[in-house]
Amino acid sequence: MCFDVDSQPPIAPIAGAAVEHQRLELTAGDGTRFAAFAAFAATPTGAGIVILPDVRGLYHFYEELALRFAEAGVDAVAVDYFGRTAGVGQRGDDFEYMPHVAQTTWAGVQADVASAAAWLRAERDVSALFTIGFCMGGRLSFDTATIGDLSLAGVIGLYGIVSGPGRNEAPAPLDVAASMTCPVLGLFGGADTAIPADTIAAFDTALTGAGVEHTLHTYPGTPHSFFDRKFAEFATESADAWDRVLRFVATNTKR
Repeated sequence: MCFDVDSQPPIAPIAGAAVEHQRLELTAGDGTRFAAFAAFAATPTGAGIVILPDVRGLYHFYEELALRFAEAGVDAVAVDYFGRTAGVGQRGDDFEYMPHVAQTTWAGVQADVASAAAWLRAERDVSALFTIGFCMGGRLSFDTATIGDLSLAGVIGLYGIVSGPGRNEAPAPLDVAASMTCPVLGLFGGADTAIPADTIAAFDTALTGAGVEHTLHTYPGTPHSFFDRKFAEFATESADAWDRVLRFVATNTKR
């Protein structure tokens, strides 16, 4: 798991902001019901984002992140991966997520993302749609750039592993870079032993060769899950990461 159960996004809530939110049950194309959390921008910019969590699925960290996006004018839906195996009910901190991670499939994730994307476009009149993910979700977010039917404006991955086999049949982003059809933003920790620098460099080369607009940025000395309020020593890096995310969304929304 990237974050502890008491972790929070390293973004302070905007003082005085009033963001509406809602717990959802969405239905994927294969008929599966799954849990999601939506946050609604008070002043929408036309941007919407689907949030892909780490291995624990939907929990507090990603609900808070959805609220922070909404405060920034971006309608957001954070999805849960485990509707097929764990149902749609809220789960406690003692949830044993790894058996459910082992049963996720790339086909199932695609169906869930498509459902969340359709909900955002229908309910919030989103004109530019993005995905963002962390760890397992970062890899999956990169991979969503290959799903032409989603018509994404961009994808964002924080410390998503770009090479090697995945847990859920999801292809390595490095291997499918030539099939990516939208801009890519990747943010990585320089001290992250799970994602060697040479694999990031190879991903950069592959995206360049495919003509995919992209930025891959590594923060020296930061670990795998640096984007966490508990890691006060990485507050500067986290602030820069959030700024890059919002600028990426704004730039590609204007297009």
